[in-house]
Amino acid sequence: MPDPALTPELLLRAYASGVFPMASETSAGAVGFYAADPRAILPLDGGFRVRRSLAKRVRNGGFEVTADADFAAVVDACAAPRRGSPGTWINAAIRDAFVGLHRLGHAHSVEARRGGELVGGLYGLALGGAFFGESMFSRCPDASQVCLVRLVERLRAGGFVLLDSQYHNPHLMQFGMQEIPAAEYQRRLSAALEVDGRW
Repeated sequence: MPDPALTPELLLRAYASGVFPMASETSAGAVGFYAADPRAILPLDGGFRVRRSLAKRVRNGGFEVTADADFAAVVDACAAPRRGSPGTWINAAIRDAFVGLHRLGHAHSVEARRGGELVGGLYGLALGGAFFGESMFSRCPDASQVCLVRLVERLRAGGFVLLDSQYHNPHLMQFGMQEIPAAEYQRRLSAALEVDGRW
């Protein structure tokens, strides 16, 4: 049964203080809160790198990219078991709390469709000038990466200054992911929360 204490309000306080929720597996009832050290971030300046072939896919790769068109479906796809894994860290409590955050205008998704079918996406939480990337999925090559590029474009246009990716992820290294000490992350987070980012 989902934890009724994991409310959208609690998650907003948690992210503002630098911690994020994770369950041990999809079917787990309990949720823990974590603060990675070092913390992984993706640059929103010129340090964000896009390989030439992906840039071409973004421009004319045949994906229809939308934002907030089907938030719950994106979270559900991210929570689905991956190949060789029984589940993910997104349990029912986290899922329901994020759907609540989306209804309140704090959580957002970017979706990629091909032929009307949802084939990739990502979601996260926007707070001030910070965006906390939570998870992404892909059902065809480059779909989630196209969504990430479009996310960064949107965040830049909206004046966001911090894109948190939490833990080191080899998949994100190609985009210029950086690891910074927790103390430096907290400094950047405090500054970002003072920014009026516009989704």
